[in-house]
Amino acid sequence: MESIYLLIPVSVILVFGIAVAFWWSVRSGQFDDLEGPGFKVLMDEDLPLSEKPASDVGDSSKV
Repeated sequence: MESIYLLIPVSVILVFGIAVAFWWSVRSGQFDDLEGPGFKVLMDEDLPLSEKPASDVGDSSKV
């Protein structure tokens, strides 16, 4: 019975801490774009060889 006097305040503080962390994450924009990072992994940043400017294709002096 004595342990419940310790467990109830600890659980209330824990719930309050989780609520504050969730509120902070919502206010700071952590949940704004959930799909964007997944699509960024799939996108290529380099242009294919056919789309590079003609001055870069076959120019071995830049190597």
